Amino acid sequence: MSNQERKVHPSTAVLTAGFDPALSVGSARPAVFRSSTYVFDSPEAAERAFAILGGRIEPEPGETADLVYSRFNHPNAEIVEAHMLPLESHARAAAVFNSGMAAIMTAIMAHTRPGDAIVYTVPIYGGTQSLIQKFLEPWGLLGVPVPGGDSAALDSAIQHTPHCRIVLLESPANPTLKMTDIARAVASAAAREPRPLVMVDNTFLGPAFQHPLQLGADIAIYSATKYLGGFSDILAGVALARDPEIMKPIRARRSLFGNILAPDECWILDSRLPTVHLRMNRQSKNAQRIAERLATHPAVKKIYYPSLFTDPEQIRIRDAQCDYPGGIFSLILNGGKPAAFEFLRHLKIARNAVSLGGVETLVCHPRSTTHSAVSDEELQLSGVVDGLVRVSIGIEDWRDILADFESALSHAEAV
Repeated sequence: MSNQERKVHPSTAVLTAGFDPALSVGSARPAVFRSSTYVFDSPEAAERAFAILGGRIEPEPGETADLVYSRFNHPNAEIVEAHMLPLESHARAAAVFNSGMAAIMTAIMAHTRPGDAIVYTVPIYGGTQSLIQKFLEPWGLLGVPVPGGDSAALDSAIQHTPHCRIVLLESPANPTLKMTDIARAVASAAAREPRPLVMVDNTFLGPAFQHPLQLGADIAIYSATKYLGGFSDILAGVALARDPEIMKPIRARRSLFGNILAPDECWILDSRLPTVHLRMNRQSKNAQRIAERLATHPAVKKIYYPSLFTDPEQIRIRDAQCDYPGGIFSLILNGGKPAAFEFLRHLKIARNAVSLGGVETLVCHPRSTTHSAVSDEELQLSGVVDGLVRVSIGIEDWRDILADFESALSHAEAV
């Protein structure tokens, strides 16, 4: 990135950084490059490109390896990665993947070996927990779960887990919105030698409202399917790092696994990035209005939402690391699973679907869907109970969604 680009604000850089119209026949916005393979200027250029990609030589300052093959890299990936950097404060390297799970798996596999350990917070997205418990642990990697928000327990796990290589935080937690002190986890990791990497799944609040790299984390992970994509029409993932050296092995694994995001999806994702702050701000305002009105509804036993935290430690963490409360909340209904299902059954505007972060409002029952592969005992301990429903608020008129929820809750209340 040039000095001139560094001086502009992120909302400008996301539209201008890393894209030269002269390389796209003057197109004002990036085109789609569907080529699978690229022609070299000379045999020497091909040799150098493979040497750089293979890590046998270092590129010169400002040099990038010539494009070779789209499993390694391609123009649309380079463009969207360049546009991601200004959105995530302190990011200096990015890599895009064909899903959020691909980003998490590749980042972990790049920085661990059999015999290493991952300390991770729970609850966490069910797919991530299944990855750790059902694939990585049989492969030889120890997973150590710690309750989200319990800083003392997290400190102890980081300090006393042998061969700890990664500390994986999901904050706010999916689906209880429990927050973990990222800066404290970073400080705890820094007290170890060798220092484990701190990785944060920032899907719920980033990049608009929470900045893990600014707080000292090494890697920020996104399911870009969610707020970054924003329209529930693509699958994508992103990993961003403070240090480009941390990203090198992640990129190398991506080349081996072949899970780079395809050109068309990169182009779609890139077109969505300039509006991510606009969408997330509208969604956060909508969610706060709705959550605060539903908090006293007779059908609602408990509501999880950052502006409604009552625990002093959770309030402290929220105020220290989050700018706004975001567009997601969870409700625990008095009637348990039957009430939750009745609520879902009677929604008219909101959709019963398991994703989040789209412009439309989506509601799901995590215990029977996104977290169904996790044991009942673990779910109960994490607070993912039968009566819990997770809500991702969209950009509709908040009054319509509130009326839809109140109507559906009247049916749940009758259970």
